[in-house]
Parts: sequence; structure tokens; C-alpha cells
Amino acid sequence: MKKQVLISIIILFFLSVSTVILILYGKGYRFGFGEGKIGFSETGLLVATSSPNGAQVFVDGHLTTATDNTINLQPGTYTIRIYKEGYFPWEKKIKIQKEVVSKAEATLFPTNPKLEGISLNGIDNPSLDPSKTRITYVLNSQSPRKNGVYVLDMSSRPIITLQSGSTQIADDTIDTFSKAKLSWSPDGKQIIASISGESRPETVYLLQADGFNEAPQDITATLTTYQDQWENDKQEKERSRLAGLKSNLRQMISENFKVIAWSPDDTKVLYEASQSATLPIVINPRIIGADSTPEERTLTKGNIYVYDIKEDKNFRIDKGDTGLNWFPDSKHLMFVEDKKINIFEYDNSNNTTVYAGPFLDNYIFPWPNGSKLVILTDLGNPDLSPSLYTVGLK
Repeated sequence: MKKQVLISIIILFFLSVSTVILILYGKGYRFGFGEGKIGFSETGLLVATSSPNGAQVFVDGHLTTATDNTINLQPGTYTIRIYKEGYFPWEKKIKIQKEVVSKAEATLFPTNPKLEGISLNGIDNPSLDPSKTRITYVLNSQSPRKNGVYVLDMSSRPIITLQSGSTQIADDTIDTFSKAKLSWSPDGKQIIASISGESRPETVYLLQADGFNEAPQDITATLTTYQDQWENDKQEKERSRLAGLKSNLRQMISENFKVIAWSPDDTKVLYEASQSATLPIVINPRIIGADSTPEERTLTKGNIYVYDIKEDKNFRIDKGDTGLNWFPDSKHLMFVEDKKINIFEYDNSNNTTVYAGPFLDNYIFPWPNGSKLVILTDLGNPDLSPSLYTVGLK
């Protein structure tokens, strides 16, 4: 009986010790030798991921592991570089804290993106809808019944040709819709088509976006009524969005932000500072394991910033505002500089030129899943009419 009790005590002891070791291991502690002593050392965890996966992970210049892996590091700040052949490298300084999981999440863009045509020649005036899933444009190189206004749905299915992915909603048999300027209603259900010329006054039509318009509605005389209503709808949507925030955050945004665009997931705000000010700390104590890129809470009026609502972090954006807008993943922004398309992270890091070929008038539309961009280009050939092309990013 005494022997059985002793065995039970020993088993219980080893189970208890094993449990403690596992808990310490999960928190980042590692057993080893240090400063002439044997024991547990306090470490932090770095989770390194990449899209696509299978990339190399360098820590302070040393190849350490591959992505989709966890690394134990002593507390400190490290330069993490993630690289995969055929893709631009990703690099960021990341602060490691004891018992804290930090993340290196790299989206890698190809160095030689694939360019594919998805339309006939003769495309003009493309416009992205508020949901960022459809593009309306005019076609002007075909017959009167083929010319007109089209809607390309990027979310419905893989697009092989424009004819298979687009729906014609107006033709040139009633008016020259192939020369129209197009704009969307805030709910994406209607499109305004404005047609004008040297020998005629402007005529404005209201088109339904979900099917062919047999008798387009002339709203020239009542255009301001629609515009006022749509502006009210935009303001109401903005008020509803702000109403869902805590009062101190709502006040901070209302007083200091001239909103340019909310991220697709509504967790970040791209804005111009409406006044010079210092942003108060909204989340206190600060979030452990948050983005360790240095932020800038002192605002200068007219400068561009991104505010991260979840982490209460604010980052200065120094890329200008030419075509500046969100990428679908809510982690990146796009902009145009020197006729090149660039994508960078919302904390102003990892600026990457993803396309440096010819394109027209800053017409750049991201595919809803972020797999490619849609551009309007004549490929630099003045003898060609513009066409829509995709630039592959994955």
C-alpha cells in the first residue's frame, strides 16, 4: 500500500512539473544556459507568415526559418526580412517582448506581374461602384447597338472576356451613351450618365445598374434633387458609422479628421488632418503585441494619416494623395507616383512598385479579393484604343 501511494505521489509530481513546463514553454520561456547559470530564460514569440507561404525569414540578416512558423527571441527590436524568389522582399523592425506574441505578416507581390487583356478596345470613363466590386464604363468602338454603357461585375465569377463578365445597360440607339461621363449612386443601384458636346447642351440620364434600360430616364431638369439626396445619404451613412464608436473616439474623429476613406473592414481611417493637434490616447493601457512601427500622434493640418481604431495607433502617410486609396485587405494602400502603381502597408512601410507600365488617367481598380488590379491602357501605342487589362498580384 505504501509503495502504491509513493508511486502515485511521484506520478503526480511529474505531471505537475510537466504542466508548469508546458505553460512556461507556451509563454515563451526556454530552458538553457545563460550567464553561467542553468534555468529558464524569458523570451518572446514571433509568428512569421507570408502570402504566398514558404518564404525565407531573416532575423537581423540571418536566415532563421521559413514562414508559417514561430520563433523564440530574446526581448528587443529586430529587423525581420521575409523573402521568396520571384517576389519583392518584405522588411520591418519588430519589437519582441517577453511572454508576448508578435506578428510578421508579409504580403509578397511578384516582381514580374502577369498582364492580361479582358476587354475589347474602345473603353472609356471607367468608374468603380461604392462596394468596389463593379466597374461601369462606356464602349465606343462597335456598332450603335454594341456601343454604350456596360457594367463589369468582378465578384460573380472568373472573368475570361469582357463579354462574359459584363452586362450592357444602355446602347447608342437613343443617345450617344458611348460618350457619357459616368458616376454611381451611393447605394450602387443607379448610374448617372452625362452626355454633352460642342453642338448640344448637356443631357443627364439616370440608369438602373442591374439590367438593360429600354427607356433611360432624362433627369437633366431634376439633377440637383438627386445630387442633394445622394449627398444626404452619404452623410447619413457617415453619421451611422460614427455612432457605432465610443464617444471619446467619435469626438476625436469629428474634431480632427477630414475622412478620405474608411478601410473596407471599417477598422482604419485614411484622413487629412483638419487641424494641427495632438491625438489623445484612447486605449489605455496600450494593447500588448500591437504594431510596433513608430506612430505619430502630433497632427499637422493638411497632412495625410491612417488611424487604426482597433490598436489606437496613428501613422503619417508621406505618399501624397494621387490615387491614394485602400487595398481590399484593409492592410494596404495604393497610390500613383511617377506614372507607377505602388502598394504599401497602412503603417507607411514596405512601399512596393507593383506595376510600372503604361496606363491612363489613374484608372486603377483592385479586384475584390486583391489578386489583381484592373487598369485602362493602350499599352503605350497611340494607334490603339484603350482597353481594360488585369495586372496579376498573386
